[in-house]
Amino acid sequence: MLNQILMVMLYLGIFVFAQRQVKKWIKIQAIKKQVNEVRSRLITRLISYLMFFITLSIIAIHLGLGYQDVSLFVSSAFAVLGVALFAQWSILSNITAGVLIFFVFPYRIGDRIKIVDKDEDMSGVIVEISLFHILIKRDSGDVMTYPNSLLLQKGVIKLPNNQPTEKKAITKRVIPKRG
Repeated sequence: MLNQILMVMLYLGIFVFAQRQVKKWIKIQAIKKQVNEVRSRLITRLISYLMFFITLSIIAIHLGLGYQDVSLFVSSAFAVLGVALFAQWSILSNITAGVLIFFVFPYRIGDRIKIVDKDEDMSGVIVEISLFHILIKRDSGDVMTYPNSLLLQKGVIKLPNNQPTEKKAITKRVIPKRG
């Protein structure tokens, strides 16, 4: 019994140590990539939940619940989560894309980008990168919300910051004077 308590304490200690190391690493990555603090906290929280779930499963197996019992519980939890998120598939894919964008997206807030799309001009300056979407301010002043999952599927071109995203024809509206 004392041996099991000590092992649980050891697992929890390893979890706390690993969590702090991951938090430091994410903070370093966030500073290096100039990521918003709120976004880095969300990523840290998601990874911490995953690590806690894995630690809890390891502790349950060590306490004698058995691998089959724990795997049944874990697979049931994932099945319920999968069914719950299936209706909102875009949420799950945007969260996954948001985590990927945090680690591998080469563009930062303030960069001028163009998303390659044949139907519409998707270009402007990145204003915000969140867990679900990216906000892009167009030259016209409009702010466009673009989902993270689509951002990973399309080509993205980095434009120079001083280059306009598209040539606009200036139309002058002449209003005749009355009187």
